[in-house]
Amino acid sequence: MQATGLRTHGWNTALRSILLLAGFPFLLVAMGYALALFLVAWDAPSVAKGFAQAWRLLPTIIPLALVVAGLWFLIAWRANLRILEIASGAKRVQDPRDEPRLWRLAEELCIARGMRLPRLSVIESPARNAFAAGLTPDRSMVAVTRGLMDALDDRELSAVLAHELAHIRNGDARLGVIATVFCGVITLVTDGVWNILKAMRHVRLGRGGSSNSSSSSNRSSGNSGGAGVVVVLILVAIVIAVMAHVLAIVLRMALSRNREYLADAGAVEMTQDADAMISALRKVAQRPQLPDVAEQVRALFLHDRALSRNVGWFATHPPIERRIEALVRYAGGHDPGPLPEIEDETPEAEAEAGDPDATMAPWKPEHAPAFAGGGEASPWAPAASAALPPRSDQQERLDAMAAFARTLDPQIMKNQAKREEARRDGRNPDEAAPPPPRG
Repeated sequence: MQATGLRTHGWNTALRSILLLAGFPFLLVAMGYALALFLVAWDAPSVAKGFAQAWRLLPTIIPLALVVAGLWFLIAWRANLRILEIASGAKRVQDPRDEPRLWRLAEELCIARGMRLPRLSVIESPARNAFAAGLTPDRSMVAVTRGLMDALDDRELSAVLAHELAHIRNGDARLGVIATVFCGVITLVTDGVWNILKAMRHVRLGRGGSSNSSSSSNRSSGNSGGAGVVVVLILVAIVIAVMAHVLAIVLRMALSRNREYLADAGAVEMTQDADAMISALRKVAQRPQLPDVAEQVRALFLHDRALSRNVGWFATHPPIERRIEALVRYAGGHDPGPLPEIEDETPEAEAEAGDPDATMAPWKPEHAPAFAGGGEASPWAPAASAALPPRSDQQERLDAMAAFARTLDPQIMKNQAKREEARRDGRNPDEAAPPPPRG
């Protein structure tokens, strides 16, 4: 359906979320089939029969995976809010008098929409951010940072609270937990596949000469198709496992991006104030970072500068510019334009700001006097280390791809994307992200 306004924009976004969520069961079946291929590879008489045997194992493997997913979901259901409070450092507001402004604005929105007031929490941080969590409207929470409340006026803070309440109304937290559980199970199967491969490799190596006789007896009896069949089946299993694992991450990230657009639309529907939502996003974009919070939790926040700048498919948040563009186009809002970013001060910078003499401390190498020994190194200077030979851009990309294939860690590809973006902008890539490990 072509979106022509805020309502149709919301419908289209919700439909995309359903389609994305429907992809996880198919990926779970694909991972189960990869695991089955590993289990039958050593005894399959031929490649075709190995595929058939693996298919017949699926009715056994899939129910076990669903049981694991169910247990995982039960734990998340019971402890979801407490885990997030600990991970984010949020403190629950027990008394309305402790945070009267926050409580009043949230209560007004909930009364207007006929919602139950969620648990309210505050994160003592100068960053400007917020998140919502909860698997049901009766067991939900909204957390905001102190910096957000200090920077936003009442209209803007109401828009942010409406955005988080829209997440709760739309069941986004529940969808997020379901997607995370599916991703976790798929990752568990991936780890199982690699562990089986390692165990089988060690078993074959440990047999020594006896493996040859046993293999030849198996081949003579017709129970095994030989090394060629084993290699083909295992390679196919590895390809399926890696593709399913990467696609699961991509689907989870796409689902997260999609729900942010939907919550923005829900906030405007609640407040009837698109300008306040746009202004709030502009102020949040100035200082959104909470570096001490784990990346998995930051994916729940209103905005994350690092996660929204990742390479497209691995970004958990759409860029602020695109969100504002959608609000201007579909909700008729007005964009005041970007505001300058506010960088967080490091502990070292704060210490130097508090102690002017610290900037000339004699133990700092950059301020140390020249050593009297002529050509000898200064005793304040750090010890020189052997420099590694430089890599070409192409070699760095190959090393990043090799490291990702070994570890399946998406952060490697995210860092590589940041480094390449820095090169295109004429900046130092080492300041943008750490380089990939050398192959």
